[in-house]
Amino acid sequence: MYRPFYIYLLHTLISVSASTAFNDNTRPLDIALFHSLSRIGPPVVSPDATKVLFTQSRYQYNTTTTYINVADLAGRIAQVTPSKGGEAYGNPIWFDNETIGYLHKNKLYKQALNSSTATAIYSPETDISSVSYRQGRLFFVASVYANSTLAETKTKRGDSVLIYDNIWVRHWDEWMSERKPALFTAELDDWQVGEETNLLQSLPTFHDPQHRWAMDDYTVDRQGQVAAFLARTPENEQSWKTSVGVYTVPTDGSDAPRLISKGIEGASSAPAFSADGRHLAWLQITEPAYESGRKRIYVSDVASGATVNVAGDWDSSPLSLVWSQDGASLFTVVADNGNHNIYQVDVATGHYRPLTKAGSASAVRILGNDLVLLHSDTDSPSDIYRLNVSSGERRALTAINEKALENVYIGGAEDFWFTGARGDLVHGWLVKPPGFDSTKKYPLACLIHGGPQQCNTHSFGYTQWNPNMYASAGFIAVMINFHGSSSYGQNFTDSIKEQWGGYPYDDLMMGLDYLIGKHAFIDAGRMVALGASYGGYMVNWINAQSRRFRALVSHDGMFSVPHFWYSTEELWFPEHDFGGVPYDPMARPRYEQFNPERFAANFSTPTLFIHGANDFRLTFDQSLAPFTLLRRKGIPARLVYFPDENHWTSRTSNSIKCLD
Repeated sequence: MYRPFYIYLLHTLISVSASTAFNDNTRPLDIALFHSLSRIGPPVVSPDATKVLFTQSRYQYNTTTTYINVADLAGRIAQVTPSKGGEAYGNPIWFDNETIGYLHKNKLYKQALNSSTATAIYSPETDISSVSYRQGRLFFVASVYANSTLAETKTKRGDSVLIYDNIWVRHWDEWMSERKPALFTAELDDWQVGEETNLLQSLPTFHDPQHRWAMDDYTVDRQGQVAAFLARTPENEQSWKTSVGVYTVPTDGSDAPRLISKGIEGASSAPAFSADGRHLAWLQITEPAYESGRKRIYVSDVASGATVNVAGDWDSSPLSLVWSQDGASLFTVVADNGNHNIYQVDVATGHYRPLTKAGSASAVRILGNDLVLLHSDTDSPSDIYRLNVSSGERRALTAINEKALENVYIGGAEDFWFTGARGDLVHGWLVKPPGFDSTKKYPLACLIHGGPQQCNTHSFGYTQWNPNMYASAGFIAVMINFHGSSSYGQNFTDSIKEQWGGYPYDDLMMGLDYLIGKHAFIDAGRMVALGASYGGYMVNWINAQSRRFRALVSHDGMFSVPHFWYSTEELWFPEHDFGGVPYDPMARPRYEQFNPERFAANFSTPTLFIHGANDFRLTFDQSLAPFTLLRRKGIPARLVYFPDENHWTSRTSNSIKCLD
């Protein structure tokens, strides 16, 4: 059986026995099988709402292949593009009900659904993405120099020097450059693409050419007349303020972009036009230096600019927006007690009601009077579903991995609630190994989510944190949504402020105590904890505070909290969560209170550290330091370094890293 390297190490350290039982017809969900599963992209609905396009990707033989399928409402699926090994056909769009478009090797193709012949209609000078089509116009995003065309950008620079005056010099895994993403449009007439127009060319810019604007997302009304996009506010404070504004601009380029969210300093997201183009909705955080504040629904009249807050007393934080056909409702995905559920919100009254109650929905689109969406659960990978808004009935249009998962063990989540920090109820769930026998003892793997203002969800994750891989390897896989997690109300999320190693740590320890006291099948002497990002911080904090785990895994974690402020790229993050800056004598104690480095003398648990060289959120030395510490103390530790990875392990071959 193939196992990812971190599971292999944990098996070695805690001596997992052959308690994992498979019958003759059942296979484990091992790492090779897991990464061979197909992954599907968001549905793209045809103009007549009778069909959907979607991408399907599969990893085999060290290459990922992506191709495009079409499905009708009866669930009949046909492959539209070739599935050549290692090639990618993506960004599917509809030109009309029988003609589609897509990107392949940075060329835009058109193809009739009833034909296998495709024709290239656009070969841009630089890479483009996020292509859409409205009423005879193409829209797309390209990274260019300010006020430059694609052709000018291709030939403009000969040197590679980067010079900075502002401190936001890099983000996630990229250094800031003079090239920034901009929204372009071009007429499409008789399959001939006209001259491109940069719709952001009149956007106010900051003087530092390395900084300038940074467009994040866009949408275009159905009439093809107005585009709405998101852009960061051009000011010095970009590294310690989260301000992102919503702008609108005529698609013919006749006027400069207009800031719709004027006077609101927080982050905007998810712009969406109503079907008639008269209203624009978006999500808005109103705190200027907090990325995890409650998102509120704003609706603006496009003509007058009058804006209202819809469902303002709702304590949940919506994640996306799509309008109903009649413009009376908005549909949104909401993190809801460890699920991602769809809610319908009445625009006039603010009344909201759930349409789904379990699992994780995403990529919601309008399909006539119904919805089409992606949905998954702990024991079922993502597929496309049609949802009847009136009845709530959900019907699958695809079953992409049905054959691949025949006779493969996938366990469902078993929820539990316990009393955690502050006397609050805390939610978690576990997944049991195959052939589970309650009379036997099983090791436990505690999977700790990142964020920290995120949450584990009832979904089928496609990363190394899928609990079913640990269950197949013989562990009781446990996930706990500690204080700071989203989906349990904003107060629960905000409670982690200045409490990184406080309430969440208490929740994890109290949750494990609850499970051990309730279930005799858990072997308390063979427990491991694993986490990434904030989860990696918590693993290091556990190493400093507890001896109850036999082994630990810290993936892109944090060791020194003060150093985190000096080396990270989004300063608003530590300044909010730790209450100031570390050089301030008043704030320094808050940085030190839950600083794992301060308790370095206590580190004694064997640990696997994993880190990518291009992680600019938590730099590589945050793993090198505790690895050095443990090895110098003579404690088993291993450092896995990826020179080509960022904050995530994105390349499938790196994620697999199998050992027999």
